Amino acid sequence: MPDVKDESRAALLAGIGCYSLWGLLPLWMYALRDVGVGAIEITAQRAVWAVLWAAALVIVARKLPELARVVREPRTMGLLLLSAGLIGANWLIYVIAVNSGRTLEASLGYYINPLMNMAAGALFFRERIDRFGYAAIGLAAAGVVAQTVAVGHPPIMSLALAVTFCAYGLIRKQVTADAQTGLFVETAILAVPGLIWVAVLQSNGQGHLGEGAWPTLLLLAAGPLTVAPLALFSWAARRMPLVWLGFVQFIAPTLAFFVGVWSGEAFTPLRALAFGFIWVGVAVFAVGVWVRHRRAVVVA
Repeated sequence: MPDVKDESRAALLAGIGCYSLWGLLPLWMYALRDVGVGAIEITAQRAVWAVLWAAALVIVARKLPELARVVREPRTMGLLLLSAGLIGANWLIYVIAVNSGRTLEASLGYYINPLMNMAAGALFFRERIDRFGYAAIGLAAAGVVAQTVAVGHPPIMSLALAVTFCAYGLIRKQVTADAQTGLFVETAILAVPGLIWVAVLQSNGQGHLGEGAWPTLLLLAAGPLTVAPLALFSWAARRMPLVWLGFVQFIAPTLAFFVGVWSGEAFTPLRALAFGFIWVGVAVFAVGVWVRHRRAVVVA
C-alpha cells in the first residue's frame, strides 16, 4: 500500500507538471504562428488530435462502461455538449490572444478565474465567502479597472477567458461523468467541426498538416499537449490537499505572464499596477485557502 506522504508528494509534482504545461503552452502557439498557422486552424487541429489521445486515456483507465452509460443519458450528453462549446470557445479565445501578442492579457484572465469561481460558487451554490474572499475579489476588480485604464479599453480577452472557463466549471459540476469520460465526449463533439475545418483547409491547399516536418510535428503535438495536463490534473486533484491546489493553480498564469514579457509585450507602469492588484488578490486568496485548511485540521 503506497505511503500517504509519498502519494501526496507525487500528486504535488503532477499538479506542478500540469500547470507548468498549461503555462508554457503559448510557446507552442508562437511556434505555430511563426509557420503561418492561424488561430482557428490551431483550435481545429487541437480538437482533432486531442480526441484520439482522450480515447486512449478512456481505454487505459477502463472507462468504456462509464462512457456507454454517459452516451445513453440525454441530460448528461446535453450538458457535455454545452461544456464542449464553452471549452472550445475558451481554447479559441486563448489562441487568438496569444497569436495577436496579448499573452499578458490572457494570463490576467487565468489569474481572475479562481476568484470568479469563488464568486460564482456563492451566487449559484450559496457557498460562503469569508473576508479573505471578499478582499481578493475586490482587489481583482481593482486590477481589471487598472488594466482598462492601461490599455484604453476593458480587458475583453481576460474577462472572456475567465467567464468561459468559470462557466465551463459550473457546467461540469453538474455532469455525472468522470474527468476522462467527460473529456473524451467533449473532444469528440469538438472534433466534428474541427475535422470539417481541417478538411476544408487541406483540400484548398491552405492547411499546414503535411506542409513540412516542423509544422506537421507541431500540429501533431496538439493531442498530448491538450490531454496530458488534463490527465495529470485529474489524477493529482483527487490526491492533492486543497491548500496545495490553492497555490499551484497560479503557476500557469505566472508562467504565461513571463512568456508574454519575454516575447516583448509592453509592460507599462499602469499594467504593472493592474497586475499588482491581481497578485495581491491572489496572495489574499491563497492565504484564505491556507487559513481554512488550518481551521479544518484543528476541528478534525
